[in-house]
Amino acid sequence: MKQTTQCYLERGSKYLMLHRTKKQNDENHDKWIGVGGKFEEGESPEDCMLREIREETGFTVTEWRYCGIVTFVSDIWPAEQMHIFVCTNWTGEQIECNEGDLEWIEKQRLLELTMWEGDKIFLRLIDAKVPFFSLKLTYKGDELQSAVLDGKPIQ
Repeated sequence: MKQTTQCYLERGSKYLMLHRTKKQNDENHDKWIGVGGKFEEGESPEDCMLREIREETGFTVTEWRYCGIVTFVSDIWPAEQMHIFVCTNWTGEQIECNEGDLEWIEKQRLLELTMWEGDKIFLRLIDAKVPFFSLKLTYKGDELQSAVLDGKPIQ
């Protein structure tokens, strides 16, 4: 199973979001997501998160919260476990991302963006500061079929 990270850099009432427009054969093409990517050999979730943020944004993160794990099951894409982080402090200057356009978006506008339906669920959990969670999302194509939070189905 593929292991990835998804990170939301938080500045006041905004998150740094990535509009994925630049990669070929990208399951996230034209969607808005946090910053992150696949684990490299021997990396912990924190190692991957720190490296991916540095590569995609130019920032070196100094404070973060490990929020939860999201398991994706799809009839099209390989299964994936994604480790979710919110980052609240960093150093450095923002760079251009080679995977898409980075933009600071007001949190209350996030649900208006083109994104995976399941992302809206975990963004609400993050916003509510729910303690560490495990969320399983099952998709058929781009359509969310089921969501299970901490072992219990949710609507």
